[in-house]
Amino acid sequence: MISFEHLVRLQRRRRTFFTSVAAASIALSLAGCLRDKQAPEISASVSEPGAVPQDGLHAQLESWGKRYSANPGEKTVSLGYAHALAALDQKGQAAAVLQTAAVKSPKDQEILAAYGKALVDTGDYNQALEVLARAHSPDQPDWHILSAQGIASDGVGLHERAQSFYLSALKIAPGDPGLLSNLGLSYALSKKLPEAERVLTEAAQNPKADPRVRQNLALVLALQGRFDNATQALRHDLSAADAAKNVADIRSMIAQPNTWDAIRGKSAAKDISVTSVARATPAPPAAESTDVQATAQ
Repeated sequence: MISFEHLVRLQRRRRTFFTSVAAASIALSLAGCLRDKQAPEISASVSEPGAVPQDGLHAQLESWGKRYSANPGEKTVSLGYAHALAALDQKGQAAAVLQTAAVKSPKDQEILAAYGKALVDTGDYNQALEVLARAHSPDQPDWHILSAQGIASDGVGLHERAQSFYLSALKIAPGDPGLLSNLGLSYALSKKLPEAERVLTEAAQNPKADPRVRQNLALVLALQGRFDNATQALRHDLSAADAAKNVADIRSMIAQPNTWDAIRGKSAAKDISVTSVARATPAPPAAESTDVQATAQ
């Protein structure tokens, strides 16, 4: 979908696009958006921590950490420990744990899939693509992995390739709102805003869609100058005042180039978390051009 993040940099006189599917979440958080209590992200991501309380997450991390210390690289322990780390936003360490497991079991597709998704979460898109390519086979495709491959491809500027991954995944999981959201953001990165709107509208109409999908739709509507429609999209999850404030923040960012400089600096910092892939975190932007940059469940 895909938190996302890590979408689009738009300046008053020219358009350039973020190299991360999750960049939209950075933009809105910088502007103080998402003021609702749940504060959902606008992103596409690969890890989904779930709703376990913080105390429970720390207890799980301690338990898995002890088991991992006693048996580093073991499959079950490595997967559990990495999941606990990612749930507490320790994504770099989670990737390192899974790298050790992948070295120990280089042909285990479950480990490779988890490792590849962890690399997506850390913004290491090129390595993620290499690992994910070995995590499943053309005769037995996994739509979650296809979605992660799409997010990584968007991260390195290969938007058409990313869209082919999402479309392949949708053949296996038709109508999944997370996949549709990732596809819609990819279209936006390709400057195909009407197509992005169409796909995100379809995703938002799905009863299983979470607030991030509607926030992504609102962003794409705002980027087309349709601020009233963007506000209406946010009203599903926010009060009228908060929805209006969020759209005003987006509108302000669109008009202020210095804000994009701030976002560019922040984006060096990336789950994808959607129902399909994990929600992507922001990745460092590539060199900027006046067109699309060469770059999610």
